[in-house]
Amino acid sequence: MIKRKEMTSEQMLDYLIEQLKAESEYSDALLPQTFSLEEKQNLLRAFMNVRMPQIISEEFLHIQDLYLKQRALEKGIVRGDELECITDNICIWQGDITRLETDAIVNAANSGMLGCFVPLHNCIDNCIHTYAGIELRSECEEKMKALKKLYGNDYEQPTAVPILTGAYNLPAKKIIHIVGPIVLGKLSGEHEELLCDCYRNCLNLCLKNNLKSIAFCCISTGVFHFPAKRAATLAVKTVRNWLEDNPHVIDRVIFNVFRDEDKSYYEELLK
Repeated sequence: MIKRKEMTSEQMLDYLIEQLKAESEYSDALLPQTFSLEEKQNLLRAFMNVRMPQIISEEFLHIQDLYLKQRALEKGIVRGDELECITDNICIWQGDITRLETDAIVNAANSGMLGCFVPLHNCIDNCIHTYAGIELRSECEEKMKALKKLYGNDYEQPTAVPILTGAYNLPAKKIIHIVGPIVLGKLSGEHEELLCDCYRNCLNLCLKNNLKSIAFCCISTGVFHFPAKRAATLAVKTVRNWLEDNPHVIDRVIFNVFRDEDKSYYEELLK
């Protein structure tokens, strides 16, 4: 095998694919030799997406971490402390949250807390687990195992109760995983209060762990169907109130948006 330090990025990619394929149900499958770089990247991501937490070699983890660190540099790291604030210490940034260098980023998780298992799904949970690396799912499993020992094997993470993990190969230091309210039918006052709790509890977790900057995604506005404009209104109001009640604690709050319409909502609210 080629020595680690001599491996190109694509050779590392090939190695990671072969290792994950070997432990999967597709171990005997022959992969086409004509895959493009993008197709290989998607294949690696798909294998990572469906992989259950389990032991793997230190060699794999080392090469994975080298590869994902290179991918992070290729995508471009965005320093949260260099973003221009719209008001006080609140910023808006449109783009891929896995590029942000902050003390914490917020992941819109599901109640299983192990990430998204749908290959190549474009949800934030999937993206964060992909670019952090497989260690993240393993840490999440360990935390859920500990909670199941306390509360039973049927335990699922409650809405608005955050879990803090490492960020591994992401530029951020930590990830805050939180389950937002699911809106099935008419939006209710309980949905709204739970969403506010998500933002408050994430900020409280930052306070407890001395995390000075945080990037929020648009919690619950995707497959959880919370109306985006109302979610933005509640998010801004809750964060502003918390910052007023806890002055000089958080240096920077970033509202990370992906869609143009979400950006326009936050810009209007933060005028």
